[in-house]
Order: sequence, then C-alpha cells, then structure tokens
Amino acid sequence: MRHRRPIIVSFSGIDGAGKSTQIDLLLSRLQQAGWSVSLLTFWDQIATLSTFRESLSHAIFQGDPGTGTQEKPITRKDKNVTAWPVLLLRLGCYVLDALSLTWRVFRLRRGGKDIVVFDRYIYDELANLPLERPEFQWYARILARVAARPDISLVVDADPHAARSRKPEYPLEFVERNRNTYLRLAELIEQMKVIAPNPIPEVHEAIWEECMKRISHSAPNYLRTPARIY
Repeated sequence: MRHRRPIIVSFSGIDGAGKSTQIDLLLSRLQQAGWSVSLLTFWDQIATLSTFRESLSHAIFQGDPGTGTQEKPITRKDKNVTAWPVLLLRLGCYVLDALSLTWRVFRLRRGGKDIVVFDRYIYDELANLPLERPEFQWYARILARVAARPDISLVVDADPHAARSRKPEYPLEFVERNRNTYLRLAELIEQMKVIAPNPIPEVHEAIWEECMKRISHSAPNYLRTPARIY
C-alpha cells in the first residue's frame, strides 16, 4: 500500500552545516521504520540548465570547480558574487527553477513513495539574494508562493567558523552573511524550521522529532502506526 501524496521534506543551510550527514541519517531511519523514501538533489535534478550555468560561472569568474575539503581547500566564485548583472540573471533563473520544482513536486504527488527528501530547495537559491533589501524580500515571498511548498522545511543551522572548516570553499565573511540570510529567510517564510547547531546525534533527534510531529498530522493512519514511529 502506497501513500498517494508523499510527504515532502526539504533540507537547507549553509555549506558545511552537515546537511548531507543528517539526510543520510534520516533516510536510513525512515527506511528502517518501514517507509518507502526517495532522495532528490535540487541542483542536479531540479534546477534548469544547471550544467550550463555552472560552466558559465567558472568561465566568467574563474572560480575553482568541485567541492572543498580540509585537505584541499578551494576558492569558489559563484553564489558569493553580488554584482547587479549577476543578481538580475539569478532572478530570472530562479523563476524557471521554481516552475521546474513545482512541476516535479506535482508529479511526485501522484504517488510512488511515502516520503521524498530534497537535498536543498528553492529556499537555498533565495538565500543567495540580499534579503536585507525590501525589494528582494518581496521577490522571495512571491517566489516561495509560486514554488511548491514542502510539508517539512528544515534549515540546518551551523556556526560559520565550524562550517567553513569542514567545507573551505567561500570566504568566512560570505559564510557569515549567508547564514544570516538563511535566518532572515526563515522569518519571511513561516513554515521553515531552524534546527539549532548541536552535536550530530542531537541535531538528528531534533530533525526526527520535527518530522514525526508533521507526519502525525498529515499522513494517513497506515503511515502513523506505532510500529513505524519509535
């Protein structure tokens, strides 16, 4: 028996916050509890023309490709670039991404899985905008209404210094600003839940508790049986 309207869970947060670790823990626990789950990566599977946009960014700004590690830090130049032509291009691309996301979620809603987890969401793109400015706050609110809303929207918060030490890709000043933008975005979009920075097991328990609370209110009875929630 399959849930015809799968529950959508989204993970957002700064680079190095530990989203991938928490997603893996949640997927494993959900599967052990008996649910059928699926994982989608926003940039690879939802964003429009993602390969072209990434190649264009590297060609113009000459940033390092790939993912930074403690052993091999890199210097990326993409979402931390705030020139006006770049911002205007983002506004257009994000509209296309929101429409692509809405179409994908519409197809997911037709069934197949009990729970679908998104590694990043449209909110992670909105966090690249200068949300301290009213016009960008207005844009973020509108686009958040256009895009399909997840049932559970999580922001994995982290100390910027610790996050950058785990994933050294952007200057610390940008990481700090980006974190503040996520917190501001959570104030603009009420359904977003900020998970406080703590040791990995405590963060996982907070995420699990949030998911179970939402699932118990929205899932049909067969998804809420005591054998599946522990």
